[in-house]
Amino acid sequence: MNPRDPHPALSEHDCTVLVLQGGGALGAYQGGAYEGFAEAGAHPNWVAGVSIGAINAALIAGNPPEARVERLREFWWRMSASMPWPADGLPGPLRELRNRGTATAAGIFGIPGFFSPRWPAEWLSALSVYDTAPLEQTLRELVDFERINHGDVRLSVGAVNVRSGNSVYFDSRHCRIGPEHIMASGALPPGFAPVVIGGQPYWDGGMVSNSPLWYVFDEAPDLDALVLQVDLFSARGKLPGNLDEVQERMMDIRYSSKTRFNSSQLSGQEELKAATRRLLAKLPPALQGDPDVQRLAGASRPREISLVHLINRHDTHSGSVKDYEFSRATVEQLWNAGLDDARRSTHHADWCHAAEHHDGMRVFDFTR
Repeated sequence: MNPRDPHPALSEHDCTVLVLQGGGALGAYQGGAYEGFAEAGAHPNWVAGVSIGAINAALIAGNPPEARVERLREFWWRMSASMPWPADGLPGPLRELRNRGTATAAGIFGIPGFFSPRWPAEWLSALSVYDTAPLEQTLRELVDFERINHGDVRLSVGAVNVRSGNSVYFDSRHCRIGPEHIMASGALPPGFAPVVIGGQPYWDGGMVSNSPLWYVFDEAPDLDALVLQVDLFSARGKLPGNLDEVQERMMDIRYSSKTRFNSSQLSGQEELKAATRRLLAKLPPALQGDPDVQRLAGASRPREISLVHLINRHDTHSGSVKDYEFSRATVEQLWNAGLDDARRSTHHADWCHAAEHHDGMRVFDFTR
C-alpha cells in the first residue's frame, strides 16, 4: 500500500522519533505498527531500539522509505518460515499447545537466519547456548549499513557493557554502526554470547532498560518531536491463575521498563521546568545576567513533545514462551495487531492534536 500524504500537523514538530522496545518474537507487532504509521506519512527522522527493537530499527533506518515495510516483512517471514504450522480455527487450549511445540522446536533446532544451537561439547567453553552468526548474514542481506551511517535517519541501539554493567548506546550520530552493534543490542544471555566491540563485551540492552525513551530525552534535552513509542510488554495485567501465567506476568512487569512511570516522570520534569521559567521571569533585570540564573534558564528550556504510546496488549496464547514463539500464525497475528493499532491511532479524532506543536509534553494512548 502506498503511504498516504502526511497529515499537515505532522510537520509541526521538528522531527519524528520512533522508539522500539525489546521482546523477541513479539517484535512482529512493531513491524505492523510501523506499516500503519508509514501509511499515515509518519516517517521517522530518528529510530531508537533495544534487542529485537534494535533489529527492527536497523531494518527501518537501513532502507529507503519505499522499501522499509517490504524489508521488515521479509525479515519476519524468514523468522517464521520454519514454523509454518497453521493455527486458524484452533480453540485456545489447542493453540497454546501448538505454540508451545513451536517454541520448543525453536529452542532445540534454532531459527534459520537468526540463531543455531551449539553442540553440547561446546557448552563447557562457550558463553552461550546458541550461535548468532546466521543473524549477521541476515542483517547484511536486509540492511544497508552505508545508508545508516550516511543517511538522513539517525539510529540508536542500546546494549550493556558486561564488565561495567552500564547501559551503552551505539548512535549513528556518534559512531559508525555495523551488524555487530545490532547483534550486541540483542545478545541476551545465556542464549546468546556477548558481542565484542572495541575490545569490550556487550549484552542485550534490555537487561538494564528495555526502552530507549530515556536515552532519547537525555540525548536531546531540547527535543521538539512527535515520539512514537511501540512497546511489546504491558505493565498492567490480570492476576495470574497458574504458574505459567506467573512466569508470563513476571516477564511483562520486568520488560515493560516502567514505561508509564517514565512518561509520568518526564511530564513532571516539564511542569517543573515551566515553573522555573515563570519564577525566573519574575526576577529583577539586575539578576537576569547572574550565572546561576543563566544556568537555570538553560536547564529549564522547554521541550515540545507529543508521545504516542502503542502497547501490545494482544494475547497470542503463547504464555511464558511468547518471546521465542516464532510460528507463522503468531507472527502474522502480531503484525496485523500492530498494523490495526497504528491505523486506529492515526485515524483517531485526536491524532492531529498529537502532532500539533505545543509547549511541554503530552502523552496519548489511543488503543487503551
